[in-house]
Amino acid sequence: MEPQVLYRVCYGSSTPTSFQKSLLTIRPAILHAHCRRRVLDRDYPAIIPSPHDSVRGTYVQGLTAGDVFRLDIFEGHEYERRKIKIRTLDVAGNDGGEGNIEGEEVEAATYIWVASEAELEDGEWDFGEFRREKMQRWIGGRDEYDGMRQTDVEFGWRLTHITEVDEAVKARGEDPTGGRGAIGSITDKLESEQEAEVLQIAV
Repeated sequence: MEPQVLYRVCYGSSTPTSFQKSLLTIRPAILHAHCRRRVLDRDYPAIIPSPHDSVRGTYVQGLTAGDVFRLDIFEGHEYERRKIKIRTLDVAGNDGGEGNIEGEEVEAATYIWVASEAELEDGEWDFGEFRREKMQRWIGGRDEYDGMRQTDVEFGWRLTHITEVDEAVKARGEDPTGGRGAIGSITDKLESEQEAEVLQIAV
């Protein structure tokens, strides 16, 4: 997962504080015998078993039970969290895997696609394309969306979803993030959970 998206899921912001960043250790890693396919009409990929392929990603240490709970919400019913074995990368090569130098094998967990494979395209999902063209709607931010205003809530600022992007999505009845983007329904649920945690801590 792109670290900025991970931070938004766990901490409610794609630009966390230095302290929040220090809670997690993020290292490049590779998962063998799996591939990352494109999902029809969606920005995000599906990881499925594939004996002759590999998926490069990140190995994250320091996640709390609460972080994992939020990640479960974020991934939704299309995925299932499963234990797998990965290899860390002492040196991360290019997007095609050239130049990778593998390190230790470790047990981890990842989210495997369990929805119908009929919803998948044949091609490999392109992480570079995602970062260049699509990631902005996944991480949000006060400066990224024209026309977005702020409303003051008891424990901080929250973005109100009145962007042109949001209106276009509603008009077309489509959401390429599947509700997981900065203006999505799953994000609303995550924000509600985070606000509830703050209320519990404040009591």
